[in-house]
Amino acid sequence: MAEDAGPLRAIEESPAYWRIVFDYPPFNIVDATLYQALQGLLARMDASPSLRVVVFESANPEFFLAHFDLTGKTGNITTAVGPSGLPILIDTFVRITRSPVASIAKIRGCVRGSAVNSCSPAICVLRHARTRCWANRKSESGCIPAAAVPSASRHWSVAAAALEIVLGANDFDGDTAAQYGYVNRALPDEELDGFVDALARRIATFDGRAIAAAKRLINQVSLPSADNLLSALNSFQSALSWPETLQRVEALLKQGLQQDRNFERHWPAMLNSLLEK
Repeated sequence: MAEDAGPLRAIEESPAYWRIVFDYPPFNIVDATLYQALQGLLARMDASPSLRVVVFESANPEFFLAHFDLTGKTGNITTAVGPSGLPILIDTFVRITRSPVASIAKIRGCVRGSAVNSCSPAICVLRHARTRCWANRKSESGCIPAAAVPSASRHWSVAAAALEIVLGANDFDGDTAAQYGYVNRALPDEELDGFVDALARRIATFDGRAIAAAKRLINQVSLPSADNLLSALNSFQSALSWPETLQRVEALLKQGLQQDRNFERHWPAMLNSLLEK
């Protein structure tokens, strides 16, 4: 059974296994509308005691999720408080993290910026494809990554790799993402669907208490504290007002960011000369 929920669809393969399909043309930009849909999804998940696993995927083979919206369509997600007591921007991925339901991200195409927080942390599997660290986009546009510092150790055990990803502001392929521990593994495209479906169906057969307990134990050593998350969000919001940030964002939007498909796919390659152009 499939149910439309704005920019995403929940497809119930079984009571224990759902597929969540991002379908938000043209590029699956992460904005207030997407966060609202994720909040609705979380409410449905909380009300589904038989659910064991959800798989996040995209209807667009070129973009899993693009990046945080830079045109101001972010509503009140940094100020309104969610059920966890944290701002919606943070509340969404904290609640997914704390959920007793396991999450798998099946990634095809580009994934950039705060986008990955929308389904993170999850078991991440992607095809051999262009991908991007969730924290990079803020550095490119001149801001501090929202939650990059407190969350870096959650994704990468080596600080040097985290620094390269956050500060280098560059795309990297699936093999590199797996090497850095950003995803679990990178697979050939023809193997991706079968692997993820088999893994999800396996997890769906397990006792829900065991899944919840495993996630709870992992969160004890990996989930940043609320204070650290709020501190990072405050730094991010402050950086959004920096003149340098505004200048870079304006230049990106003028050249086609969030409008032109080809630019959206390849713009990191020209970041070091952005202001020269």
